[in-house]
Order: sequence, then structure tokens, then C-alpha cells
Amino acid sequence: MFHGGDTFSYKGKFNGKIIDYSSNINPMGPPKALKAELLKAYEELTSYPDIQYRELRHNIAKYLKCDYREVIVGSGAMELISNMCLLFNRIVVFVPCFGEYIKRPKVLGKEVITLKMDENFKITFDSLKNTLRKDDLLILGNPNNPTGLRIEKEVLLKLYEIVKEKDAFLLLDEAFYEFCPEDYDSIELFREEEKVCVVRAATKFFALPGIRLGYAFVNETFREKYIKIESPWSVNSYANAAGRVIFKDKAYIEKVKRETEKERNFMLNKLSNINWIRSFESHTNFILIKLLKGEEDEIFDKLIYKGFMIRKASSFEGLDKTYIRLAVKDRESNEALIRALEEIKL
Repeated sequence: MFHGGDTFSYKGKFNGKIIDYSSNINPMGPPKALKAELLKAYEELTSYPDIQYRELRHNIAKYLKCDYREVIVGSGAMELISNMCLLFNRIVVFVPCFGEYIKRPKVLGKEVITLKMDENFKITFDSLKNTLRKDDLLILGNPNNPTGLRIEKEVLLKLYEIVKEKDAFLLLDEAFYEFCPEDYDSIELFREEEKVCVVRAATKFFALPGIRLGYAFVNETFREKYIKIESPWSVNSYANAAGRVIFKDKAYIEKVKRETEKERNFMLNKLSNINWIRSFESHTNFILIKLLKGEEDEIFDKLIYKGFMIRKASSFEGLDKTYIRLAVKDRESNEALIRALEEIKL
């Protein structure tokens, strides 16, 4: 299980609907106004999109509060991250992390250096100082997947000082940014910096994995370097149309933030009462769990027969078979999952 969301492989094991807790998509679905906009955009499918995506980049820039000349777009956050890896020879990551930070650079023939987080899944400064070199690309999830932890503002600023000192480059993958408490904005922090890329996407928060829309803030000078290696027309007309709606729906954005925080706190509270697991603090819409009894395969099988698919976490480098990850969903589904977990006897 390298990625979540593969309910198709398990439908034969359960005679009913499988509730997917392995994938971290906003359970509220996309903004309601989007459907009408996508239907209108059908007429645009007979023409190539604007190769420079000016309309889309302007809409994203307003949302990110930056200049449209500081925006790059791609077919999901993963395309942007993959393209960024093309521009560097060495990639440095802390584990556990999203597996594609390691897989994609290796596919591209890049050297990947993995550093271990401490026992609380925090980044260690000394290991970074001793490892990072000139022109390295440091990739960090913020919040990190699978730990769910956002990097503290002071820690992030200190990390960037190391990046600058070593003349390296920082890529922040903020695919889950909107789910987090609004304690700081990375783009605001690094607005004047040249060696930072902040990647976000419509996939998780706006519940649009099928649209494949990723976008990022970069320094204008670096953008000129980036666009020389990107594929033309990598973003389709429907994604461009989505950009006309999703970033402007303030009521939707605030509602999702409120509901996610409420349900995350609900789940953390309920999980703390189950004696065979240890749930870790999370700032986003998923929770990492340490199994104090049993292993991931056993728990996965018990839950799939109850109609729930969870994420086995041993595929994340740095974690073993005693970890699982759960998404945060709506109250009815969350209550049902908690009951299923409480019924498991180990």
C-alpha cells in the first residue's frame, strides 16, 4: 500500500460500501458552485488551454496574495515536485515522509539523502547542518505526511537559515495547508526569498483529486528557470475553470476549516480512550497511530471486514508495521470507525 484510496482492490472482501480512511480527501466534497462552472467549461475542450495559464495564475495569485508572475501550475502537486527535482542533483528528505519524495527523484536518476526525525517526529538541526550541501533540494511536508505535524514557525525560520547558509533550496509541500490552524503563512514568511518554493494543490482541501491541479509560489527569477523544463499544457481546461470558483468561495473555505478542526479534536479525544493504540497530535485531516498491540495487517483485515479501509503505514520509510494512519471524516463516519476500533479485541 504505497498510496491510499485503493478501495477497488478490496470490494470483494466486504459486501457493502467501504468507507475510505486511507485517503485524506475533504469529506464535504468540492464547492457546490463548481459543477455549473465545469459544465460551462465543456465548450472550452475543443481548444488548447492558454499555454501560460494567465487566467488561472491570476486567480491563484489573488488567493495566495502574491503576484501572478510568482505562480507556477501543474498537473497536481506531484508534477511540480517532480519537475523541481529535475533542477537539482541531490534531494534531502526527513523520514518518515510522503514516499514520492524519495521515489520520484530516484526515478529521475537523482541521489536521495534520507535523514531521521527524532522520536517525536521533529526535524533535527544537527543532522541537516552536517548533510546539506550547496545546490541541494530539501523537501519538507508542512504539515508532514504521515505524521500530521506542521513545522513550527520558529523551527521553519531556523531551517531556512541553514538552507541559505549552505546555498541550498527549500521546497515546502503544503498540500494539506488549509486544514491547519492559521498560525502563520509560509508564503508571507518567504515572500522576499529566492530559494523557496511553496507547493499547494486543489486535491485534498477542495476535494478535487480528479482535476489534478497543483500550484506553487516561487520567486519570479526562479520561475523563469522552472518554466524552461516544465511540460506544455500540463493543466487541463477543467482545472482552469475550477480556478474561477474554488479560491473565491470564502464561506466554503471557512466551513471546511471549522469542521475539520472539530472532527480532528473529536477523533483524538475518542482514540485516546482505546488502550491498544497511541494516537499522535495532528494539525491536519489525518492522524498517525502507533499500535501497542498487533500489527497493521491484522488491524487492516479486521476493519476492512467492517467496511473501513485504513492506511497501512509501513510503506513510509522510517515506520514499521506497528503504525497505521486514519483520515478525519464527517461525524457519522468517525463515530462508526471509533465503534469498530473499540470492538477489536487484541
